[in-house]
Formats: sequence, structure tokens, C-alpha cells
Amino acid sequence: MKKIILLIAICITINTIAQSPSARFKDGLKIYLNDDSTRYIQGTGLAQVWVRYNDNNPGSTIYGTPKKETFDVGLRRVRYQVMGQVAKKVFFYTQFGINSFNSLSARKPGLFLHDVTAEYKIYKNYFTLGCGLNGWNGTCRYTSSGVANILGMDLPTIEESTNDLTDQFVRKLGVYAKGQISGLDYRFAAANPFPIQNSLTTVAALSGTNSAAFSTKAPEMQYQGYVKWQFFDKESNLLPYSAGSYLGKKRVLNVGGGFTYQKDAMWYRNANMDTISTPMKQFAVDVFYDSYLNKEKQNAITAYAAYLNYDFGPNYIRNAGAMNTANGTIGTASYNGAGNSAPLVGTGQVVYVQAAYLFKKNLFSKNGTIQPYISGSYAMYQKLKDPVLIYDIGLNWIIAGQNSKISLDYQSRPIFNTEINGDIHETKNARRGQVVLQYQISF
Repeated sequence: MKKIILLIAICITINTIAQSPSARFKDGLKIYLNDDSTRYIQGTGLAQVWVRYNDNNPGSTIYGTPKKETFDVGLRRVRYQVMGQVAKKVFFYTQFGINSFNSLSARKPGLFLHDVTAEYKIYKNYFTLGCGLNGWNGTCRYTSSGVANILGMDLPTIEESTNDLTDQFVRKLGVYAKGQISGLDYRFAAANPFPIQNSLTTVAALSGTNSAAFSTKAPEMQYQGYVKWQFFDKESNLLPYSAGSYLGKKRVLNVGGGFTYQKDAMWYRNANMDTISTPMKQFAVDVFYDSYLNKEKQNAITAYAAYLNYDFGPNYIRNAGAMNTANGTIGTASYNGAGNSAPLVGTGQVVYVQAAYLFKKNLFSKNGTIQPYISGSYAMYQKLKDPVLIYDIGLNWIIAGQNSKISLDYQSRPIFNTEINGDIHETKNARRGQVVLQYQISF
């Protein structure tokens, strides 16, 4: 960590000295390297702090102590970015920080690298090649989410299907191509997934028959792509991460589609107990609309819908909960597992939607405005006999754009249980919820 900070400080110091006396800071923490401001180094930072009450899943424990409910404070994300246009066609980008730090986490977490990329613009904005640890993912819009401008309180993690399993919080080491041609925006990537053995997340092992898990064989290359058509204003493709809301400053309508494919990523045992390798295949289509209703008032509507088809092999399912509130279970536990976990990603089909209305700017004079929202996912997974419906209802208090924002969110999740015959059904009238108050500050 000290080496990273020292390196950044040295780079900034050298380039500051190299500038003419007329150089100055503007547009935030941004140092310009030439007189026409086309070359620069920029730094940003972000913190998202959660104060949360969670109605824990049945049978949840914290180090063996039964806990029906949890109140906790946590750091959902802390991020720092350093990026720069260091030559006419050369751009570099780095991001480091921590995720999901609460009282159950290992103490004294170390900042780790999220992104380190360098890219070269081959021809105008039509074709750029890059490589490194990157988040230029395919499948759909929010497989690569911009954390500083999330529409709701948290990311649509259901679109981050391998998060921290075979990637590093959706990033992988690889190469990518991107570009914009008229209204067409595209990205394609080839990457080395991380071996499942290196995952810091508990991963289901191969067991039983006709139930897929991630293979422990050396991983094959993973290929991804996402293409969208932009009907109105164009979104920036400088970074891989897509905005959740432009807060009334743009008029955007995009229709997109994408895929992810990895040969032999999964395996399972058939009826004869033979181990069969099978690919991981994902496909999605989505539409994103974000537009001001009055350009001066900057009141706006945001809407997003996606259809995802996930194929991880027969009966694959993964339970997960953001910054989990418990770390164990007792015999009365549900299929969900501990804390706030729920069946999140599996082989099957998913519909995800979100929508919001932004009131006019300065609704509260100098204290900003508000943005109520709803979001939800409806998933039909092969392993489960009932659909998985998870929904959020919330309110963003936009105090100073995305630089200072308070979000209040209620999330409801289903509880599943395994019956005597092995079928997994939702237990009716047993849903659990959580309430989160988040403060976001960024620069």
C-alpha cells in the first residue's frame, strides 16, 4: 500500500514540476500536462458507508451465537482512482480500494487493485486496444457498473454473475477492444479467469449428481462482448463502467445485447458418476432510458430492463448476500444460508428492472433534491421449484450531485427450504427484509 501511494505521489510531483507556471487545478483533482489541456492526470475518491438493520435468515448465527436480527455499520466501498491521458493516443487507468468491510471482516483490510490498464487509440474513437486488469465485461450493461453513480442504494449484483469467484470483483487479466461508430458502441474482451481455488469466497464443491459447480481444472480463456445502439446522447466509453443515472444532465436511450463464454468452466457428475465438463454461457439483452423532462429544471426519469439467460451447467445455484450480517447457521437454517443471503445467480432466466423519478434540481434550495426509485429481479432457476423475487424500494437525497448523497433502502428477499423429497420451494409468508441508510461521498 505504501509503495502504491509513493508511486502515485512521485508521478504527480514529476508532472507538476514539468508544467509551465500557468498550470493550475481545475475540474477537480486534475493536473494538466500541456497548455491546451489535452493531456492530464486525474485523481478521484469515493466512500459508501452503510448503517443497516437486517432481519436475519432462520437459523443464522454469529460465531455460534443465534441472531434473529443484526444492526451493523460497514464500509460497502472505498475507492481511489488515478488515470491520465499521457500522450495523444495513450490512456492509463488504475483503481484500488476495499469492498464490504464490516465487524465480521478480517481486521486491518489492505487496499487491493481493482483495475490497472493501459490502452492505445488505433483510429479516432472507432477502435482502441487495451490490456491489463480490467472490467471491460460483456453480457449486459451492469456487468460493469459505475459505483459512483448507482441508481439505487447498491449495484444490481445479479448481473455480476461470477463476482469474486473467477474474477476480482468483476475484473480479470486480459485484453480488450472498444469503440464508438456513430450510434454504435461496442466492447469485446478475452481474459484469463482466476482459478476457482484462489477465490476468497466460499465455493460449492462438486457433489451428488446432475449438479454443476465451478471446475478446479486450469481455466480456459473467457470471451465476452457487449454492443449497444445509442439513439440520443452518447455515453462516454473512456472507462468500462456504466452509469445508473445522469441526474437530469443527459438524454439517453440505449438498446444493447451481450454474451460471456468460457469453455469447460463448469463440471458435474452424471447418473453413472462420470465427471462431465461443460461450458459457462451467458446471453442478455437490455434497454436503458435516462432523460430530463425539463432541461433547465433537470427533473428526470430513469428506467432500465434486462433479460438474462444464464447457463452454468445443470442445477447450478449460488447463494449470496452483500456484506453478510452473519457467518454461521444452526440446524434450523433455511436453504438461503446465513444472514442476508438468498439464491442470487443460477442456471436459468432472469428479468431485472429498475426505475426512478428525479425531482427538479434545488427542490430544497441549497440542500439538493430527491430521487425515489424501485428495482427488482425475478429469476426462474433450474434448481428451484419457485421463482426468486427480490425487490428494493428506496429514496436518494441528492445533496450535491453524486459527490454527497444519502440513500435509504428497503430490500425484501424470499426464504427457501428443502423438502423431504429434495425439492427446494419458497416458504410462503417467511420473507425477510433489511433497511440500509447509506452515505456516499466522492470527489
